[in-house]
Amino acid sequence: MSARLIECEAQALKLSPSDRAILAERLIASLDNLNEQQNEQLWFDEADRRYREYKKGNIKARSAEKVLSDSRHAII
Repeated sequence: MSARLIECEAQALKLSPSDRAILAERLIASLDNLNEQQNEQLWFDEADRRYREYKKGNIKARSAEKVLSDSRHAII
């Protein structure tokens, strides 16, 4: 994750829950303008970036079970 993105995330997390929801909605809507090929390329680039970070030892693998469990708890 770039320094700019980290800073943006930090600022976004300071917003109220309702403002964060509005921001999230607008960010997601901005992705709707992508065609399928652009969307696939973005996902490929992100997967590639994560794999390279994993191979460097900068991030650790997590089981699908743990990821799903954490996701469920985050939305409850």
